Amino acid sequence: MIEWVRSNYGCCAYADYYSAHIELWQDWWRGYYKPFHRYSVNNGKKHLHRDLYTLKMAKKVCEDWASILLNEKTEVKIGDDAVNRFVQGEKGTGGVLGDNHFWVEANRLVEKAFAMGTGAVTIRLENAGLRSDGTLTGTEDTRIRLEYISAGQIIPVSVRSGRITEAAFCSEHMEKGRHFTFLEVHTFEKGGYVIRNHLFDTENGDMKEVPLPAGLLPEVRTGSAVPWFAIAEPNIENNIPHNGGMGLSVFDCALDVLKGLDLAYNNLVQDIFLGQKKIFLKKDLVEDVMTADGENVAVTPNDVGQQLFTFVNFPMSTENSDKEFIYEFNPQLRIGDNTAAVQAQLDYLSFKCGLGNKHYQFNNSTVVTATQYTGDRQDLIQNAHKHYITVEEFVLSVIWAVIGIGRDFFGLNVPEDIEVEVEFDKSVIIDEDAEREKDRQDVRDSLMAPREYRMKWYGETEDEARAMIAEINGENVNLYGSDVE
Repeated sequence: MIEWVRSNYGCCAYADYYSAHIELWQDWWRGYYKPFHRYSVNNGKKHLHRDLYTLKMAKKVCEDWASILLNEKTEVKIGDDAVNRFVQGEKGTGGVLGDNHFWVEANRLVEKAFAMGTGAVTIRLENAGLRSDGTLTGTEDTRIRLEYISAGQIIPVSVRSGRITEAAFCSEHMEKGRHFTFLEVHTFEKGGYVIRNHLFDTENGDMKEVPLPAGLLPEVRTGSAVPWFAIAEPNIENNIPHNGGMGLSVFDCALDVLKGLDLAYNNLVQDIFLGQKKIFLKKDLVEDVMTADGENVAVTPNDVGQQLFTFVNFPMSTENSDKEFIYEFNPQLRIGDNTAAVQAQLDYLSFKCGLGNKHYQFNNSTVVTATQYTGDRQDLIQNAHKHYITVEEFVLSVIWAVIGIGRDFFGLNVPEDIEVEVEFDKSVIIDEDAEREKDRQDVRDSLMAPREYRMKWYGETEDEARAMIAEINGENVNLYGSDVE
């Protein structure tokens, strides 16, 4: 597919990058990289294949980043009520975003983007009308649909200043048991972005272009300078040559640590498995029994379910007579050493993935002060603020594309000076109590106005904050001082 796009549209991507890196990251995200996790042993008769026990921490790292950067408290603020209702409904759970389960799917997309370096959302019009000149128009049945695309389905066509400006997006389909690949190519031409659709029959590994199904146009001229797609990626520089503008997995530089972690965890589990109690019996306490198949089987007292082993012949053998008839052996489990090894690898992993070196702690039972808490998580705070930049750009790209479609196809009145901003929940990376106390002190020192404090911490508008302060002062309850700047 990459070569087809290259020959028809031009292309920045290289197939080797997908097979050598994106597929590698995907395997680690899934928790099983066969060249590492599968190994063989020889039991003296034949080679047996075994799999390492794994903590699957690559996925956990990406889950945590997605939870930090895009969660249920993330809000989009749009400076026009009608536009806001169109995009996200009255309470932020409806509109176009609500119909497409955006916040749930976008969180999952950020997780996959941090795992495989890149993710994308494409915006499509369903059930649109067609004018006589071939352009689209909105109808009562027209709907906006968002498609969520993983890195392996993205083929960059053009890249400017490190940003993908034109791209092809692949998706797999099944129809009556046959495999098809749908390809939509977004390119910029005079007058705005153009989307061209292609369908390929990929049964048995072959690739043959076939006619599009009814209702799907081969070409859509959006008339918009804003692309109908948005790219999500971690805010880290991709140091892999010939990356074609694709992003870098957040754990790419920690692959050796992931291997060390799984080796340490595998050793912990193996020691527990091999550390089972072992019972050694003198030969005099074991009876050889002939089975129906003519095979001699050693039978111990427990095997026959009786306390008295009546067929033991006395006198007992003098072999190893300094030992008891039954000898119990309890191997050491080395829990402490193995746990310390696992914890060390977890510290390395969280550090390498930008979460700080104490993000995964299973042996910390002490209570720390707010200052210690903030200091210990300084790396996480700095990296989270860095990643907020690209995540904000991704969300805003989706919002502006939806607003443009609403204006052009649904008659939505969009003010020219409309403001749109994304407000993230940063309580997961800061100590909210410590910041609140700092703001209280700023109010006492007249460095922050009381109304600013109420607007920030109580979510009030400026008028509401002024009214509350006036009411408090009227009751002679002046906790913050006068509202003087």
